[in-house]
Amino acid sequence: MNHSAIAALHPSEKTAQNYINGAWCTPTTDTYLDIINPATTTALGKVPLSSGAEVDRAAQAASVAFAAWRRTPATERVQYLFKLKALLEDQFEDLAQTITLECGKTLAESKGELRRAIENVEVACGIPMMMQGYNSEDIARGIDEHMIRQPLGVVAIITPFNFPGMIPFWFLPYAIACGNTCIVKPSERVPLTLQKVFCLLHQIDLPKGVVNLVNGAKTAVDALLDHPAIRAVSFVGSSAIAQYVYSRAAANGKRSQCQGGAKNPVIVLPDADMVMTTRIMADSAFGCAGQRCLAASIAITVGTAKEPFTAAIADAAAARTVGYGLDPTIQMGPVITAQSKTRIEGMIHHATTEGATVLVDGRHPTISGYEQGYFVRPTILQNVVPTGSIAKTEIFGPVLSLIHVDSIDDAIALVNQSQYGNMASLFTTSGGAARQFRYEAEAGNIGINIGVAAPMAFFPFSGWKASFFGDLHGQGAHAIEFFTQTKVIVERWHGWARQF
Repeated sequence: MNHSAIAALHPSEKTAQNYINGAWCTPTTDTYLDIINPATTTALGKVPLSSGAEVDRAAQAASVAFAAWRRTPATERVQYLFKLKALLEDQFEDLAQTITLECGKTLAESKGELRRAIENVEVACGIPMMMQGYNSEDIARGIDEHMIRQPLGVVAIITPFNFPGMIPFWFLPYAIACGNTCIVKPSERVPLTLQKVFCLLHQIDLPKGVVNLVNGAKTAVDALLDHPAIRAVSFVGSSAIAQYVYSRAAANGKRSQCQGGAKNPVIVLPDADMVMTTRIMADSAFGCAGQRCLAASIAITVGTAKEPFTAAIADAAAARTVGYGLDPTIQMGPVITAQSKTRIEGMIHHATTEGATVLVDGRHPTISGYEQGYFVRPTILQNVVPTGSIAKTEIFGPVLSLIHVDSIDDAIALVNQSQYGNMASLFTTSGGAARQFRYEAEAGNIGINIGVAAPMAFFPFSGWKASFFGDLHGQGAHAIEFFTQTKVIVERWHGWARQF
């Protein structure tokens, strides 16, 4: 199917296809999954679960393309990215709507996600400078030494359901700008956004095989991890799968960067601006229905902050409007699947068996006109036991747990006992408290009066402990380091060196 045919189809009429060696193709599989709109539960189309043979086709195409692509000057490679940015801007509204249709988040959230994707394209356009090496003359008499960066070869990008438009761009623009060729495998739950993105990639006339798209599930992932032509793997998902990908990639001699799950704590001090704190915390905990790796999961109130914050956040949770994300009045959409809804509601019940109180109960809501949708309203759990499973487990839904301590030292100790280390935030007007927190908190992304400490594209998306497996994160300078390998040249030219 050509680009114009795909672009002309409405999402409800689509069957997702693979994109290999510059052309759309139907994989040889009889296994398809329905693509479900989580708000309406209507089918948007079908997605194939590709076999290892399809991964091999893509890897072979990318391998062939690499030889010429790596020799394309960086100044030429970024011209394709400039064209891509223009097309992403031109198709901004349509892409954002597609994200909402298949992922469920509000249109405003989809637009914010897409803006972050475009920012990464912009940063990757700086590759001619960012990819530079360095050199020293006369490290010994008449001998010079140089360090240069070269691309790896074929790389794989495996992305999750919660940010189908943004997360692929943590990796893809940097990979190809550095001279690599790549294969992208989107989540089988939300393949339509990347179908449209690859239509745009097709329009910019990249050489065949530079970018490839393979739809699928675990079989395709394992094939990517095992394929000998693939040199590196970028992954975002749960911590359990991130560790699996990291381990299998390492066993096959590949470098990898694997972003995992989180249980993000936020400390609220008595001197915090409660109005601002409540607004920001509600957006953090309930934005994207809590389905993001930087969502606030635990609010730790200190001292006299307990009563005012508890009352304010409960009111904010109860007042949040929930429904279909295409409605501009809606503040929160559904979770991704019926299974996710059941799991989240089960975990809320389990919290009560551990002694927590459901202060605001979002289970089993009725959303007028969307009664079958996968909705869970914002939920507040009070008196959560710090040592219980609910305080340690990533719920990945619109659920905020409240824990109270007496001092900032106790709060930081609670932050640091977590197995995760993706984000931690502090709300305060004290510079001293803020410095103590940012110095001592064991997390890779730190927020001070910030509810979602999401790095800009020119900073790495950091993560510590079980929230990240690897050494180099996505975005910015880390991406350049990850998608290149260094080569050191030491050289002497006889007959040229000055005689002493």
